[in-house]
Amino acid sequence: MKRIITLLFTLTLVPLFAAAGQAQESYRIKPGDVIRIEVLEDSSINRDALVLPDGRVSVPLAGTVQAGGRTLSQVKSSVIDELSPNFASPPTVFVSLARLAEPEITFPSASTAAVEDTIPIYVLGQVANPGKVQVAEGTTLLQMLAEIGGFSRFAAKKRVQLRRRDSSGKERVYNVNYRSILEGKSNIGMTVMAPGDVIIVPERRLFE
Repeated sequence: MKRIITLLFTLTLVPLFAAAGQAQESYRIKPGDVIRIEVLEDSSINRDALVLPDGRVSVPLAGTVQAGGRTLSQVKSSVIDELSPNFASPPTVFVSLARLAEPEITFPSASTAAVEDTIPIYVLGQVANPGKVQVAEGTTLLQMLAEIGGFSRFAAKKRVQLRRRDSSGKERVYNVNYRSILEGKSNIGMTVMAPGDVIIVPERRLFE
């Protein structure tokens, strides 16, 4: 009897797992999602990649790959194509959905103004809490760093980047030396954040 119950339980779960797999496969990736990229031949490439506002993700050796609006299989194919020149044969790549973008919060009309007063900022690299962050309009770069809990112990604080797209869609990169801000040598920390800004904090080099 116990075997029969176990068999029935297993037969019930199989369709559920299959349905979940099909749902993930047909899902169209959105900015703010986090996808997991794994390469069997080189584990140093493995990572959870945040999909930026323009739909791109950054992959070592492959550069930037378009993910927004595409399925996991399509992203996998692009990653394989970009990585292949670095391997003797096409690498074995797995791409899965690690985390969905946080849903937009809606409130009654009386609170609509409060919702519109927040903007999305994306933070990557060596910080306490990387990912997509909603901050109040008027938040400065320094306040933003405090909002995410500051840097990790491996952060290259002299090589922080602020990436911003202008009205024409062209990306501009601003180099930020956090130590210069603290020493009063730079006022870039007072820069007001704009919707879609990306802050990148690279890892510190060996003798940096």
